[in-house]
Amino acid sequence: MKNDIQAAKAVVFDFYKRLDSATPEVLGDVVEDHTTDNYLWRGYHPFHEQTSATQVAHLFWQPLRNSLKHLQRRQDIFMAGRNEMDDFSSIWVVSMGHLMGLFDEPWLGIRPTGKIAMLRYCEFNKVENGKISETAMFFDIPHLMVQAGLQPFPPQTAAQLVQPGPMSHNGLMFNEQEPTQGETTLAAINHMIIALGDWDHELSLEDELRLSWHEDMTWWGPTGIGATYTIPRYAQQHSGPFRAAFKDRAFNGHVCRMAEGEFGGFFGWPNLTLEPLGGFMGMPATGKSGDMRVIDIYRRDGDKLAENWVFIDLLHFWKQQGVDILARTTGSDAIDFY
Repeated sequence: MKNDIQAAKAVVFDFYKRLDSATPEVLGDVVEDHTTDNYLWRGYHPFHEQTSATQVAHLFWQPLRNSLKHLQRRQDIFMAGRNEMDDFSSIWVVSMGHLMGLFDEPWLGIRPTGKIAMLRYCEFNKVENGKISETAMFFDIPHLMVQAGLQPFPPQTAAQLVQPGPMSHNGLMFNEQEPTQGETTLAAINHMIIALGDWDHELSLEDELRLSWHEDMTWWGPTGIGATYTIPRYAQQHSGPFRAAFKDRAFNGHVCRMAEGEFGGFFGWPNLTLEPLGGFMGMPATGKSGDMRVIDIYRRDGDKLAENWVFIDLLHFWKQQGVDILARTTGSDAIDFY
């Protein structure tokens, strides 16, 4: 079991080593060499699903590398584990951090700054027979837009930050980890999902949160919502407003849920389907349901969760509501690679 996990990490580690050092013209070859013939790549709007290594390189990696010069991967978390969603039969490797470069050329209509820019990302990679067969890569494009001086959303309820890695500084798990630690982390994540899955508890929201979270929890949310600290401020600045802003919420499940050491996480495609009532992120009610594609990464401390990094494809969600945030904010034509 441990050897399988370490072998999967080595596959992704080698892929990143080649990808990050490759010249733009050979990126397609690098992606193809490390992925299966039936490769599935899931990305943030406007990229969505791609089923060809060549398309992933052509649509995403080459334009990004052309825009963010001297691109550098700055990982905060690197872990691997078996997927609870398929009875722990598949292995997924997760990387989270920032892609940093010099923003020297336009990307997706976003004007360059000539300065350092940090593209916040999290990537899940399914490894089979020594190659990557599936990827879910979310990257906070609105976060980059704000660094470029744009304002894609009205003022948010929580803080806008370039987000740090874990307080414990132990998220880079290149070496083997004690399996029981990952099992404990996954149990804590599942307890949180059950405890907070029902919005109709008799407890106050803050006491609900205390079932799963440390009092000084940190929630590192996406641009448009922001980062918040401590249970009372999280309830005030995100969880409370979020609950009040939607109806007809449907949980669609996860594609992958896993853990290693003190860290774990999940993603869905989509996680939630819900209808906005108006007010959330300054947006009006639409009368339309929309899908939220979400990645959550957690750090456990003891028997409770201490930190949570959250990636929500808000561009996709609001596009379903009839608002093309990317085109509206950049003044460019609509871009969509469906």
